[in-house]
Amino acid sequence: MDTIVKSIIAGGGAATSFLFGGWSQLMTVLVVFMVIDFASGLTLAGKEGRATSWELWVGVTRKIGTLAIVAVAHLLDTTIGDAHLIRDAAIFFYLAGELLSLIENTGRLGVPIPPVIKKAVEVLRGKGGKDDVA
Repeated sequence: MDTIVKSIIAGGGAATSFLFGGWSQLMTVLVVFMVIDFASGLTLAGKEGRATSWELWVGVTRKIGTLAIVAVAHLLDTTIGDAHLIRDAAIFFYLAGELLSLIENTGRLGVPIPPVIKKAVEVLRGKGGKDDVA
């Protein structure tokens, strides 16, 4: 049994290294954001009475898709050298989306959102007024 567990861990580490170029702090932040966003979305779906297995499946699929694109970005990085430019850019893109989703979910759950964050979300979503600076 001990050998099986060690083999699974070694295989997971090898797969992570191949797909993502190892585990970075940015990957940790992305996964934490994804888990918190998923939990807040699931809570919101339950509150609004639309928590179905289909909603859950769509949420999980989107998170897997995010990780797949990050893996593809890393593999593109390997073709241009040892830097993680494309992977990190993809991670920052998804971090922004996860943060927007998290703020939206928690706001709809009744958690008070500071006005400055509300304004930033409106600007990021392109709903800002004419006074916005590009």
